Amino acid sequence: MKFFGQRLFSVIFIVSLLALTACERETYTTWSCKNSSEEKSPMILKKAQMQFQEKTYRYCGSLGSQSFFDSSCPAAIENSKNIFTPSTGFLSSNAMEYRCDAL
Repeated sequence: MKFFGQRLFSVIFIVSLLALTACERETYTTWSCKNSSEEKSPMILKKAQMQFQEKTYRYCGSLGSQSFFDSSCPAAIENSKNIFTPSTGFLSSNAMEYRCDAL
């Protein structure tokens, strides 16, 4: 019975350790975006931020399938400078349109 208790403790310890390390991982998605001139720009969505064209934007919220990002979130999030629709890969950034593919 003592062996079973030690083994159970070891299993619980290992599972707990794995769960804690999984929580520490940063999740991000890298996208390759092209404008109408076929110029490529990488975009990274990391936690509540968008990194695009050497700038970092904060996540302002979502409405339906669209996510809004800006350096300073406006009161009406639909007025954000960056509007991204992950399901289609469509990005509107500073009145420019991009088609993005997840890498």
